[in-house]
Amino acid sequence: MKKRKFALLLALVMVMSVAFAACGQNDEQEEETPTDRLEAIQQKGEIVICTEGTWAPWTFHDENDQLVGYDVEVATLIAEKLGVKATFVEGKWDGLLSGIEAGRYDMMANGVDVTEERAEKYDFSQPYAYNRTAIIVKADNEEINSFEDLNGKTTANTISSTYAELAESYGATPTGVDDLNQTIELLLADRIDATLNAEVTFYDYMNAHPDAPIKIAALTEEATHVAIPVQKGENSVALLEAIDKALAELAEEGKLSELSIKYFGTDISK
Repeated sequence: MKKRKFALLLALVMVMSVAFAACGQNDEQEEETPTDRLEAIQQKGEIVICTEGTWAPWTFHDENDQLVGYDVEVATLIAEKLGVKATFVEGKWDGLLSGIEAGRYDMMANGVDVTEERAEKYDFSQPYAYNRTAIIVKADNEEINSFEDLNGKTTANTISSTYAELAESYGATPTGVDDLNQTIELLLADRIDATLNAEVTFYDYMNAHPDAPIKIAALTEEATHVAIPVQKGENSVALLEAIDKALAELAEEGKLSELSIKYFGTDISK
């Protein structure tokens, strides 16, 4: 009887020892989980980059359906500088920004303009491109010659983009679209009066469609600063420093200028 009780007691002790050991391992695993985003990226060996993939020449698909563009190449080079693999996730503009805010993506590469409102939600890298905004209209449009002329007019842009916000600030009513091709289709069909977009995007479109009956009606005087947004907070500080260091090196090596000329025909990196 005593032997039986002793055996049961010994078994109980062994079970409790295993349980405590498992708890200890779990605690160690939890402690080892990095809270620093750069550390997590380096441990995983991968940085997740979100982009639209529909905005040439920043980010688009070529004739072989490969994701290419200025932002795609810049982001890939940043990943190489960080010593990790670049994994791209494509989606719509609003979902990409909310994904950055929620921490689902590590960074966004999509010609994102820095604004005061966005700076409250995201942390930004140093600028790696500078961009003027153009009002694009049909070639025979004589009514719109300035931003003030947008008052009471209709435009088309990605909702929540700086272009849509700028159009609204001048009294226009924007319609939401998915990409530039859809925007131009609406413009040529007289379903909108104008669209706002990057000056370089207009020239890229005209290179591909030299007979398109559209023109630039006006340009902003100041260029916007294009930068990379990451999740706001202390856990992104090291990541942002690493991205800034990578961009500085790419500028120093002439890579940013080289890619700008490749995709835009001019250097927008300075």
